[in-house]
Amino acid sequence: MFDDFYGLTGRPFQLTPDPSFYFESATHRKALSYLGYGMAQGEGFIVITGEVGAGKSTLVAHLMQKIDKDRLSVGQVVTSNLDGEELIHVVAQSFGMDIEGHDKASALGAIESFLHTEAREGRRCLLVVDESQNLSVEALEELRMLSNFQLGAHPLLQVLLLGQPEFKAVLAGHEDLEQLRQRVIAAHHLAAMEPGEIEPYIKHRLECVGWSGNPDFDQRVFTEMYDATGGIPRRINQVVTRLLLLGAVEQRTRIDNAMLTSVLDEMANDNAFPEAAPRPMPKLQPAPSPGPIKHAANAAASERRRNMDQMLAIRDAQIAELQQAVMELAEGAGDARVEALQARMEEQERTVRHVLTMLIEWIESGQKPREAA
Repeated sequence: MFDDFYGLTGRPFQLTPDPSFYFESATHRKALSYLGYGMAQGEGFIVITGEVGAGKSTLVAHLMQKIDKDRLSVGQVVTSNLDGEELIHVVAQSFGMDIEGHDKASALGAIESFLHTEAREGRRCLLVVDESQNLSVEALEELRMLSNFQLGAHPLLQVLLLGQPEFKAVLAGHEDLEQLRQRVIAAHHLAAMEPGEIEPYIKHRLECVGWSGNPDFDQRVFTEMYDATGGIPRRINQVVTRLLLLGAVEQRTRIDNAMLTSVLDEMANDNAFPEAAPRPMPKLQPAPSPGPIKHAANAAASERRRNMDQMLAIRDAQIAELQQAVMELAEGAGDARVEALQARMEEQERTVRHVLTMLIEWIESGQKPREAA
């Protein structure tokens, strides 16, 4: 929608990795330097970690565009919670092998044969493993064993591990991974972008799809964008996509700070920025019996029902008083009595409106109701 309104040739802030939008921030430049050094060694492990959405996959996609495919064969694996044997088969599949029988020995034999063939034809092999934080220690050890394959004195397989920050901690501290740690020849943690990189990042992606200044951006948008997103590229993409959509809906040619505030409030209500990154999938366990949290939720629901009943009772009593007052008026009470009743009716009407307003607010917000005045 907004791409048509602003005359763009594509979607500049899509969330899926696209190397054509690669932006070389300071941290990405360092990561590429470490990758270049590591790959020049032709052996061992290279480790790149970073927060969710920091740009690890985009970095690797950019790297894949630069390699000479006649000299380097690449297998890519995105892991789930695999054990060692499962990982071996996934690695074989990533290099195009179909293992009959699906036993581990056959898979290892096929991988070794493939690596030897590639080496004899003058090609090196690189295995890229994404989401490495999901791997068990057993699976990581299997990767280490694969890196032992050699032709004479030449290693046949190099491994690039991409993972979230917790993988960095596991790799550094687990006592069973000492041998793998000794094989790591280059490592880098992909940090967030710096505040001064937000504006060039946004404009770079827009220029990739033909942006020529429409819409324009208030300078404060870039400052507050950093505060809201922490400099994480995927989060920036989320916010700017919504900003451009809002701009198109309101037919704006300038994105200002008020629009950013509106979008951020909307995203906060949508919980678009979760507090923590997703963790590895746990093994399935039997459903637990209801615990304290469920009991607490039930208790809270009961308290809300009691409060609702009390407030409805107040409302019913006040309506009854009004009905009685109307009956007395109908019976022809004196002028003074009529005036007093009219004043009383007005007061009761205000009270009823107040109670009903509190009920509506409470139902809409789910919060504990205010005490009646």
